[in-house]
Amino acid sequence: MAEIRYGSIGRRKTSKARVIMSPGSGQITVNEKSISAYFPRETLQMMIRQPLELAGMTGKYDITAKVEGGGPSGQAGALRHGIARALVSMDNDLKLKLKKEGFLTRDPREKERKKYGQKGARKRFQFSKR
Repeated sequence: MAEIRYGSIGRRKTSKARVIMSPGSGQITVNEKSISAYFPRETLQMMIRQPLELAGMTGKYDITAKVEGGGPSGQAGALRHGIARALVSMDNDLKLKLKKEGFLTRDPREKERKKYGQKGARKRFQFSKR
């Protein structure tokens, strides 16, 4: 009999995370590295585990993820989003609980583009009256 696997895609800023969940010992692998090797910051690891803790699935599923684009913070957010969506595809009863915490909402905030004639997106060059 084939192993049951649940997959999903999470996104945040310019990062994308393809997540595959399968029954196991609770190991999280990101780009073929352990979570602690890929995300050395404890806050990012905690953020990634939030949906699992809320659903009470810590230590029950192995998670394999391929993450690309953006920086560490965006990638961790994309991974959290992907894990939450995979949990919902596994058990639809968790949807209400995860949605209430905001784990299923795709964070729409992106970097604003730089405008011409300006120093940045909002910052202007110094104004000189004379």
